[in-house]
Amino acid sequence: MSVARHDGAQAGSQGTAGRSGPIRVVVAKPGLDGHDRGAKVIARALRDAGMEVIYTGLHQTPEQIVDTAIQEDADAIGLSILSGAHNTLFAKVIALLEERDAADIKVFGGGIIPEADIAPLKAQGVAEIFTPGATTASIVDWVNANVRSLAV
Repeated sequence: MSVARHDGAQAGSQGTAGRSGPIRVVVAKPGLDGHDRGAKVIARALRDAGMEVIYTGLHQTPEQIVDTAIQEDADAIGLSILSGAHNTLFAKVIALLEERDAADIKVFGGGIIPEADIAPLKAQGVAEIFTPGATTASIVDWVNANVRSLAV
């Protein structure tokens, strides 16, 4: 697994509750989707907004993503899915977080996700879905407004 740190810091052992400092976000590309330009743009925007970003690279399994999030003491996971497997992949990540007692890690994502699938994904525990046309500013604002309370 290729994990690129965008902050120069070492991973710690403290959980998300009560941590001070920047929000820590794992940005991941699960499944067979091979297009990662959007994920890299989001990772850079979050980093430029002062967050610590861990980008996992392409072709990650839900297990690898959850392992990385736990090992890196992440506050959130941002999934980018263009392959059409969003219902399966989001559900698996949410289930693994619950199994690993890490359900406090917020999951959000984006990609080619039909409007009809957004409400069911949110009902499963996905905090937010960003569709094509979402601005990097709107994603940064959402993360600051909805994940910051975990990290401060």
